[in-house]
Amino acid sequence: MLKALSGLVDTGHIRALDYQFARFLTSLYDHDLLTLVGALVSHQLGHGNVCLKLDSLDINHLFGCKDAESRQLIEKSGVAQEAWLDTLKAIPLITDGSSASPLVLQDNRLYLRRYWLYEKAVCDWLANSQNTPINLSGMHETLSRLFTRNYPFVRKQLTSLVVDDIRPHLIKWLDIEKPEHIDWEAVATAVQADQWQTLDQLIPESTCLNWQKVAAAVAAMRRFAVISGGPGTGKTTTVTRLLALLVEQSIAQGKVPDIRLVAPTGKAAARLTESIGNARSQLNCCEAVQNSIPTMASTLHRLLGVIPNQPGFKHNRQNRLHLDILVVDEASMVDLPLMARLLEALPDHARLILLGDRDQLSSVEAGSVLGDICSFASEGYSPDQCEQLQQLTGFDLSPFQQTNGSSLRDSLCLLRKSYRFDAHSGIGQLASAVNSGNPLLVNALTNSNYSDITLHTQGEKDYPYLMTLALEGYRAYLNEIVQQGPPETIIAAFNRFRVLCAVREGRYGVTGLNLAISQTLASAGLIRTDAPWYAGRPVLITRNDHSLGLNNGDIGITLPDDAGRLRVAFEMPDRSIRTFLPSRLPEHETVFAMTIHKSQGSEFDHTVMVLPDQAGPVLTRELVYTGITRAKKQLDLFACQPILEQAICRATVRDSGLAARLATL
Repeated sequence: MLKALSGLVDTGHIRALDYQFARFLTSLYDHDLLTLVGALVSHQLGHGNVCLKLDSLDINHLFGCKDAESRQLIEKSGVAQEAWLDTLKAIPLITDGSSASPLVLQDNRLYLRRYWLYEKAVCDWLANSQNTPINLSGMHETLSRLFTRNYPFVRKQLTSLVVDDIRPHLIKWLDIEKPEHIDWEAVATAVQADQWQTLDQLIPESTCLNWQKVAAAVAAMRRFAVISGGPGTGKTTTVTRLLALLVEQSIAQGKVPDIRLVAPTGKAAARLTESIGNARSQLNCCEAVQNSIPTMASTLHRLLGVIPNQPGFKHNRQNRLHLDILVVDEASMVDLPLMARLLEALPDHARLILLGDRDQLSSVEAGSVLGDICSFASEGYSPDQCEQLQQLTGFDLSPFQQTNGSSLRDSLCLLRKSYRFDAHSGIGQLASAVNSGNPLLVNALTNSNYSDITLHTQGEKDYPYLMTLALEGYRAYLNEIVQQGPPETIIAAFNRFRVLCAVREGRYGVTGLNLAISQTLASAGLIRTDAPWYAGRPVLITRNDHSLGLNNGDIGITLPDDAGRLRVAFEMPDRSIRTFLPSRLPEHETVFAMTIHKSQGSEFDHTVMVLPDQAGPVLTRELVYTGITRAKKQLDLFACQPILEQAICRATVRDSGLAARLATL
């Protein structure tokens, strides 16, 4: 069996790591089936799967091999597939987890023991979080004040529009769900008389549904909560108001809570710092409460405390974090091991609030923690939770009530309304269509007349046009360098435009496009590429260097200092600027184009998304959705229609047992 696996390393079907793990198991217990499943478990982990699901294993294509090769591996194992389970149970290196063993078998799922423990730790913490009582006194009044209707905004909008019928506008801006229950003549009279406060009675809360307010109420009622939503749904606005509510409650009890804000990457932390700061300034609360809400976010690794050259963190089960409330943004990027380590480091009383978009790409490493947790959102709310939410918010949530389901569903809220993309936005419509897995609708949208999306079919003329877009998109930041603008302005200009790729190799991959764009900019006289380092070179860090405070995914711009020496400027999570000599940087690469994976946690006014001209397993619905939703104002999509359709129809499913465990809560 080892010889056969060695051949698969040579052909690129498995990693050397997969082979070495199988070899290690064989040295402990020589059994061909153990050797095979050991390589399979390791191979699955390399593809983001936490475990090997024995009951859904495609035995005709093990390791992605062809039928004949796969059958040969089965024959070499010496065990028919229907007898695998009983045979594995009898192998001493495989247990149910109750005793030490390298592999754990549970409910037809085979794990590396470490990952079984990670999954168990996450499930146990979430189960315990459901049992913490929360004081709800005074919450209704505070929620109403923090989520008061913005009548000045509505008045201003109506004044700027010439409309015959105010109904559709009020329905949109006041989150009205039951317009048939409203006396619109009385509403029109009140608006004409500028008597806006009377709308509180004419349009009662029972006819409306503001999901941001519901999300804040859900999170306030639980020790653990998830607020999930797409771009522009107001996740940070919601969590900032939620924090104001929690601070007011805590101050009333004589204590100011210790709140921390974190994100998986430095760029995401910088965005969180900016958006929380903006939202905090608009809160309807006293200055003391505002000042108790931090605006500075850090990375998760910085919070936990990285120990150089060691896998663990300074903060762990024996040395807990000192905080009362933790907000984690871009939680879809957090893998299973990191989530487990974070949870074990939290003090017993701490609240945890996860923010993210459940439909985005999962973490680079194994697991789909946010997706597994959010899978219970479709179960609605329990009757008790519905009743409490209606008392706190005034909204009628009976359509979302279900009797049966996991207790975890009462900790979840999906923000369902985008305040950035309306019915006239092609980006929002396209993202929604991709999410639904409907290629016909996507095809109709990309061939429509929306001003903010353009589909390019990768014909002969499209590649030169892609270069033209890159030239114009990057011209602004390069001109800022010539004009000796401050680093903050240059970085902001660079971050308004980006080329995103699905793959690294090929003409439409990161490597090829970075070279082509560099040559285009050099031909236009905007950069000089006669040396490896030049003014304007953007670089992406590809390996963490905690001694420098630089992390995988951080982006810097090469700029001349006052003496003309080149230094690379980075915007840190606290939005300060730090510069480094190029020679001091950890591993890095030029980043005129970057992968969609690396772009998570970022947004750009104008995004150019490029898919390869050949199909591949990396092209999935989640990848396309994530790329589309990086665009705030303009999206240019370069893709062949068949490739795009195949990607939309291929949803990512990561194998784990977390959802099955959580279903029993």
